[in-house]
Amino acid sequence: MSFRDVLLRRLPALAILATLVPIGPAQAAGEPLVVYTARKYQLVESLFQEYGKERGIEVKFVTDDGAPLIQRLTAEGAASPADLFISVDAGDLWRAKQADLLQPIRSPALEAAIPAHLRDPEGHWFGLAVRARTLAYSTARVKPAELSSYADLAAPRWKGRLCLRSGKAVYNQSLVAMFINDLGEEATEKLVRGWIANLAADPFSNDTLMLKAIAAGQCDVGITNSYYLGRLQHEHPALPVQLFWADQAGRGTHVNISGGGVTKHAKNRAEAVRFLEWLASPAIQQRFAAVNFEFPANAGVDPLPEVRAWGAFKPNQVNVGLIGRTQPAAVMLIDRAGWR
Repeated sequence: MSFRDVLLRRLPALAILATLVPIGPAQAAGEPLVVYTARKYQLVESLFQEYGKERGIEVKFVTDDGAPLIQRLTAEGAASPADLFISVDAGDLWRAKQADLLQPIRSPALEAAIPAHLRDPEGHWFGLAVRARTLAYSTARVKPAELSSYADLAAPRWKGRLCLRSGKAVYNQSLVAMFINDLGEEATEKLVRGWIANLAADPFSNDTLMLKAIAAGQCDVGITNSYYLGRLQHEHPALPVQLFWADQAGRGTHVNISGGGVTKHAKNRAEAVRFLEWLASPAIQQRFAAVNFEFPANAGVDPLPEVRAWGAFKPNQVNVGLIGRTQPAAVMLIDRAGWR
């Protein structure tokens, strides 16, 4: 079975999307730890199990997308069993904080491990893994010297050569939200309209299909989360597609996070904090990121060799939480620009 099959296949419709999945000793001595996670089951199950065994507790978790989990936390209120909320988008973490669903924590270990731009200034959430959303290009038809920035993809010379994922994807909404923070709405809308004018095909439903379209010659360049290319390269080492770090002469490449925060009504607050600290520790950081070809949030931890092979880059150092503040405006802008 391929790596992609292991990581990406859908599990049977057991109750993992709606009910708590218990992991850990059957006769656990301590209070259980309950996690609501938007990070996929296949990416977290083994680490949750390991932590439960180490601590002698039961770890229970619910998996779903970020927005439904936020809705669930809101509906449950003080009766929520959740101790920890883990999301795959900084915008979701920002919204959870704004909805008063998370509580601030002070942890010298977390503050030392996680750079300031990857965590909430008041301690409501902390990044745990990082992905870049950057340019992907055909190594057969594009030279790296032809590439520079996100904005350059709106230039007329890319007409009929650009592929994009749907504007409905939260990762594109977060990218546009960061542009609004950095450039303002008017300049961002001009940029997005330029992209749409240059499309070689209708937007794709996911980054993997877009990357395969580049490889097949349907288009020459696109925008992707870095880990999607990592997955494909793992299965197809000769894939004629490579990453280019965008905006290195400017603000830096856009990054987003998977991260977590302690819920406001956590029944097992101390264990939730301890678990976050464990996830941010060097040994666990490497594994947490490696399973999905991401970068560790802990700057002292090296990524996988396959990820290091993409080369070093300058990330945008603006706090990723700002994504949430302008995501509503980004969604409306994307709609106005006709990015379907």
